[in-house]
Amino acid sequence: MLRHYFVSDDLDDLEVLETELEKAGVSTPQIHVLSAADAEVARYRLHEVQSFMTKDVVHLTTLGAGIGLCVFVLIISLVYLSGWTETVGWTPFVFLAIVLLGFCAWEGGLIGIHKPNHQFRRFEKALSDGKHVFFVDLAPHQEAVLEKVLKAHPKVQRSGTGSAVPHWVITLQEKLGTVRHT
Repeated sequence: MLRHYFVSDDLDDLEVLETELEKAGVSTPQIHVLSAADAEVARYRLHEVQSFMTKDVVHLTTLGAGIGLCVFVLIISLVYLSGWTETVGWTPFVFLAIVLLGFCAWEGGLIGIHKPNHQFRRFEKALSDGKHVFFVDLAPHQEAVLEKVLKAHPKVQRSGTGSAVPHWVITLQEKLGTVRHT
């Protein structure tokens, strides 16, 4: 799947665009609107980005866990090579390595709470200018639908592409019915 980004200052037009995409077979979990004016967006029938996802928690927690895994391997390797396990045993060192792995992941998440999502940083200027970011995650067979629908929306500016959520996440959201419009 590929994520397509668009910028617009017209929420009415974005609402129509989302409705047309849904009628053409693009499911609601594939469509999102990111805005600095959440209260204004809430008045429309638009699928907003969850506030949790506007932060970089997931990305930096994963990065912290990767660093923690490296620390884990380093500790276990040093202990093995030094021969300390012959006198003390493995238990305290494995416990230390696990605690440090968890700490690194936790610290990454804490840092991520205070940082904007790395995928949205390029839109900070547009958002601060009062514009809204509309993005849609599409499977290759849905690309033509997007092109057809976009022809009726000249105010919507293309702003590039990026990585999308895995297809199974969207399928799960559809099955669970976790997406609701207010």
